[in-house]
Amino acid sequence: MNALIHMNDLEVGYDVPAAIGMNESEIQTPCLVLDLDALERNIKKMGDWAKAHGVRHRVHGKMHKSVDVARLQEELGGACGVCCQKVSEAEVFARGGIKDVLVSNQVRDPAKIDRLARLPKLGARAICCVDDIANVADLSDAAARHGTTIECLVEIDCGAGRCGVTTTPDVVEIAKAIDAADGLRFAGIQAYQGAMQHLDSYDDRKAKIDIAVAMVKDAVETLKAEGLECDIVGGGGTGSYYFEGTSGVYNELQCGSYAFMDADYGRILDKDGKRIDDGEWENALFILTSVMSHAKADKAICDAGLKAQSVDSGLPFIHGRDDVAYVKCSDEHGVISDPDSVLKVNDKLRLVPGHCDPTCNVHDWYVGVRNGKVETLWPVSARGKAY
Repeated sequence: MNALIHMNDLEVGYDVPAAIGMNESEIQTPCLVLDLDALERNIKKMGDWAKAHGVRHRVHGKMHKSVDVARLQEELGGACGVCCQKVSEAEVFARGGIKDVLVSNQVRDPAKIDRLARLPKLGARAICCVDDIANVADLSDAAARHGTTIECLVEIDCGAGRCGVTTTPDVVEIAKAIDAADGLRFAGIQAYQGAMQHLDSYDDRKAKIDIAVAMVKDAVETLKAEGLECDIVGGGGTGSYYFEGTSGVYNELQCGSYAFMDADYGRILDKDGKRIDDGEWENALFILTSVMSHAKADKAICDAGLKAQSVDSGLPFIHGRDDVAYVKCSDEHGVISDPDSVLKVNDKLRLVPGHCDPTCNVHDWYVGVRNGKVETLWPVSARGKAY
């Protein structure tokens, strides 16, 4: 859905949190605000980095779940397509005009496989991951039934301990089965090391990726010797893209959070020991919240509680302030320590969420702001698409 269509039919405060042209001070809270200047700088910076290092960037749609943001990443950052984690999520991006879609996950349920096989009919390249040879026949049957092609990546567990095979012989066996199957195309390898993305130490992250690179290199070289070329060798995140991107093995990055940033990612350190939200990337995503009570002199209560964010990676911090701190939350309330009683009722604050992905998934809209004015509203297009 184009967020600009029928905006006059939407009521501010009920259907949407803001209207285009409104001052930021008038936005209804709590809601998600995007600093458009910072967002665009982040997107362009990652795109330029990928281009300079001769790798593609397939942005991770599960982070923002927004067709509009994905289009911006293609236009400004040169993204080659998107990753998704669920078939329904992939359908949203394909229906929104994204032409190259990877479900960077296993698809095993028959109904989901059937929907995946229909994705090319929406005009999109359809790719998924495989880590079990038994999955190959089911994918092949569905593709043949619909007269489409599903491209498949063999997933390697390179340290995350989730999906994926752990030996090169297993990779080769599955790849050969894919290559021989009707309606399927062997497209390469998926090797995302998710478990190390948030390790604070640069050296610790590098050590983990060095192991992953060795595993992937062995698999790629063995596949090539068997006559199987990898179009995609994918992986890499906001905490590690510079390792995979300069490895000489990976050719496609899958970074997501870099575009918005959050408190948890912001804490990790670069090679010089600096936080990555202090120069490498900018905070572009905020939960805009309002002070709703100040009955206690040393604390303010805001309207952004648990239902406005995810706190699995810790509490949010208040952007640009060191005189007040977000210290606690319940369903509908956030507690802000205000020792000098500087806040007033209806003051608005920008919170940087602890974890952007699940925070975005509990909102319907992004309010894009530039120079203190609402410039655009984008729907969280794939919100709730968890199947």
